[in-house]
Amino acid sequence: MNPHLDRLHPYPFEKLRQLFAGVTPNPDHTHISLGIGEPKHPTPAFIQKALTHAVAGLANYPSTHGGDPLRAAIAGWLERRYGVPPLDAATMVLPVNGSREALFAIAHCVIDSSRPGALVLSPNPFYQIYEGAAYLAGAEPYFVNSQPSRNFACDYSSVPADVWERVQLLYLCSPGNPTGAVLSLEDWKELFALSDRYGFVIAADECYSEIYFGAEAPLGALEAAHQLGRSAGPRPYANLVVFSSLSKRSNVPGMRSGFVAGDPDVLKKFLLYRTYSGGAMSPVIQAASIAAWNDEAHVQENRNLYREKFNLITPLLKGVMDVELPDAGFYLWADVRRTGLSDTEFAKGLYAEYNVTVLPGSYLARDAHGTNPGRDRIRMALVAEVDEGLEAANRIVEFCTDLKRN
Repeated sequence: MNPHLDRLHPYPFEKLRQLFAGVTPNPDHTHISLGIGEPKHPTPAFIQKALTHAVAGLANYPSTHGGDPLRAAIAGWLERRYGVPPLDAATMVLPVNGSREALFAIAHCVIDSSRPGALVLSPNPFYQIYEGAAYLAGAEPYFVNSQPSRNFACDYSSVPADVWERVQLLYLCSPGNPTGAVLSLEDWKELFALSDRYGFVIAADECYSEIYFGAEAPLGALEAAHQLGRSAGPRPYANLVVFSSLSKRSNVPGMRSGFVAGDPDVLKKFLLYRTYSGGAMSPVIQAASIAAWNDEAHVQENRNLYREKFNLITPLLKGVMDVELPDAGFYLWADVRRTGLSDTEFAKGLYAEYNVTVLPGSYLARDAHGTNPGRDRIRMALVAEVDEGLEAANRIVEFCTDLKRN
């Protein structure tokens, strides 16, 4: 068996299951989960219709490269959303079966494990796929802690030069999971300079990009690269690949539809890798994806639902814990030290007494540089409908109020 498998940590939800083992939640309350970031808003009818009208496509083997119409639809969306110059859809866009599998696979394409001490840099806390991809590609993860004083940005200037010299791949998530933080243009300028100096590939995970609360949409990686003069020349978007999906944007997590876009040299190698790994998207899913990427009205409606929830729920929770409206995404990243409980104690007690599930922040991070940046925080995924989200928030307030009384 592959010995790297033994290095994988239990997934956060397996840890949560173990934490809750033997706990019988209060039967007076129906269960509400804020633990898993699975969109619960209805899938738009026009996407369902496009899916069912394309079932004849089941009679054909799909191409790993994806059909021309889908790649053109994705390229068009990127151009409209980020104001970048026209992309060569044949060489700079690759459809994938959800961003998760592609984020995992890119490490196997990029990492040269024959080079001693190969590193994959990751924010901390992080999406656990980044770590697993590093281990199974024969590299070691190196974590850079997010800092509340920097709006949860990572201080990449703190990384020593001898570490950068070993980095082959840098994972980023903007808007971040779980913090919701968005990288600024200055952040990108620093990272591009480091990539140019040390030669690593940047994998930008942007699956939360369409859920935001301000007037301006979050800055994207391709957008930042274009503004910094990196979208033209013999190798546009050098060493930068961007990952996104329809799951959160269009409420279709079950479709497993996303894309990778950016540096054509990296994508050429990634396409070769995927030709062997068998990651082709069904023609049926491609047809529904084209319909989704070409429509923005449903995205605005979805965003409005999240804005309503966050504007109602965040003020309620601020009265009992330290939490702020994030830049973007659908998570609240709350500090629960005011309650006198650790993150795991809080999650276990809330589940037992009020039947609400939240995820301990320490499960989403690793001990690094003397601390676990997720400790004493909880992640709440506000994915349910407004009424259910409000009910969960009110129960959390009651739970915290009970703690004060006792």
